[in-house]
Amino acid sequence: MTFEHTETATTTASPDRVWQIWNDVATWPDWDPSVADARLDGPFEAGTTGTMTLAGPIEVPLALDVVEPGRRYLDRLTMGELVIAIDHVVEATPDGSVITVSTVISGPGAEGIGPMVTAEAPAAIARLIELAQG
Repeated sequence: MTFEHTETATTTASPDRVWQIWNDVATWPDWDPSVADARLDGPFEAGTTGTMTLAGPIEVPLALDVVEPGRRYLDRLTMGELVIAIDHVVEATPDGSVITVSTVISGPGAEGIGPMVTAEAPAAIARLIELAQG
């Protein structure tokens, strides 16, 4: 079973400004209401692992599967057989940036939990933009 969700928004902030916020894991709770805490056991680069505490609180293993500095990162949360992969992409536009966040949830119950996992996605992007433009 698989669930997919994508959010896209534009901002006047530069890709560099968005990236500064994204790669500072300690600030993820400042813009993503579903994240209570996030910590990495190494640098913000592909292969680094850590822990994310989701609202609830639920602590889950976190891994950075892809990191393209200034442009993209994909993090993966594993909860037993359930895997949540969240791809964050920022691209320059003439007036700032376009941000796309795509979530793919796979495993047993993905379709049922997907809407709950992504419910805060619009608020997260809105807050990210607010911080990036602020």
